[in-house]
Amino acid sequence: MNLSKSLYTKGIQCPKALWLKKYKPSVLIPPDEQAQAIFETGNIVGDLACQLFLDGKEVPYTTNYDEMISTTKEWIEVGVSNIYEATFNYEGILIMVDILKIEDDGVSIYEVKSSTEVKDIYLHDVSIQYYVLQNLGYSIKSASVVHINNEYVRGESLELDKLFKIVDVTSEIQSLQSNISIILKEFETYLEDKVNEPDIDIGSHCNKPYECDAKNYCWKVQRQIPDYSIFNIFNLGSKKQVELYNQGIIDIEDIPEDFDMTANQKQAVENYKSKVSYIDKENINAFLENLTYPIYHLDFETYQQAIPEYKGIRPFEQIPFQYSLHIEYEDGTLINKEYLSEDSIDNRYELAQKLCEDIPNDVTVLAYNMSFEKGVIKRLANLFPNLSTHLLAINENMQDLMIPFQKKWYVTPSKQGSYSIKYVLPALVPEFEKAYKELAGVQNGSQAMNAFANLSKLNEEEKQKMRTSLLEYCKLDTLAMVKILDVLKNL
Repeated sequence: MNLSKSLYTKGIQCPKALWLKKYKPSVLIPPDEQAQAIFETGNIVGDLACQLFLDGKEVPYTTNYDEMISTTKEWIEVGVSNIYEATFNYEGILIMVDILKIEDDGVSIYEVKSSTEVKDIYLHDVSIQYYVLQNLGYSIKSASVVHINNEYVRGESLELDKLFKIVDVTSEIQSLQSNISIILKEFETYLEDKVNEPDIDIGSHCNKPYECDAKNYCWKVQRQIPDYSIFNIFNLGSKKQVELYNQGIIDIEDIPEDFDMTANQKQAVENYKSKVSYIDKENINAFLENLTYPIYHLDFETYQQAIPEYKGIRPFEQIPFQYSLHIEYEDGTLINKEYLSEDSIDNRYELAQKLCEDIPNDVTVLAYNMSFEKGVIKRLANLFPNLSTHLLAINENMQDLMIPFQKKWYVTPSKQGSYSIKYVLPALVPEFEKAYKELAGVQNGSQAMNAFANLSKLNEEEKQKMRTSLLEYCKLDTLAMVKILDVLKNL
């Protein structure tokens, strides 16, 4: 069949996705920057995990898999203790074992993941490796998943035995073995027909455990699911969505009045159907009266490190590298202040210090979804005791611009039932959607995160250009907050 372990797990999620990958790859959405960053992180984590298993050798990658298989076999025969990317083939199923530990009485499989937990799909990944090795006659002692321990806090140096958790999944893998031949037979039946793709309908499997790269093709092209449909109703679970879809209902206008939904979901549907905005001026005015001028509009940009490079950081902790402030005075005067860290340096203290200089400890600070900003500031306060009092005072004075939308005091059909700024901003300040699209280099938070993480790879000219892009993007975020507040004030 010519299956790899990644194709096998793709088929586990959806056999149609496997078929499309094999025979119609042009309809698949290529990986975006975020997916590419996750892939690169996986490689870095994989390489580091190999250091837990010393005296090993890595099978050099080549598209000639027979060569990799031959190298693996040779190294097993000469007694290499640990083989990284050990490669095997059984009846067309190709596997590369991240780490294969070789002992006199058998072998042990170690699958490395940059996740912080053992997900169900990983068990299928390991189970096909177990299946191949067992059928090739190897005695398998154990199978484990090696993943990141997100409770680990880095000290002066990196402690690999604390950074990683090794979870024995042998019993779970063994229980999956009896079904593998049935699954492979099912895949084989689908793949024998190279012309007609499998007739598998859309559903929750399109997003779990990963968003499928064929989703746009299956949803938009084949089934003409509109941009806003029953699948977008805020907080409507996938079970309810599938229930409606199975009744032939896709458009929100067609949802029956008596369909079982929560009050918030019903409200979102009614607002969309009526095309009428709902504005609770009394509560909005009470919110505005709590704000005292000058108002400090604050937004942070953060990035994450799977492998913490700096002392006091956990894996995947949000590390602030940039902020923008728009200081709004009662007469409408606006002043912008900003900070952007240097790359490849732990600049958290300088950022925290600058924040304390830029924001007095007794002014109104406004953020959108303030729990994020408060979390960043609280971590900085814990890290730098001499700045703690001032930083925590900033938190105490923080207000959340999301509240009027979260509390449903301002509802418009174009917000699609959501209070995310992604929907609120274009609904209230439509011209800003265009402003973000016109930005060069960085147009959203994911791009900002990736851009900063990769600054050190750029030459000086490219670096300065990207730094300018980062500053322009973050500045637009806080200016957007000023504009949203302006709409609320002028209701």
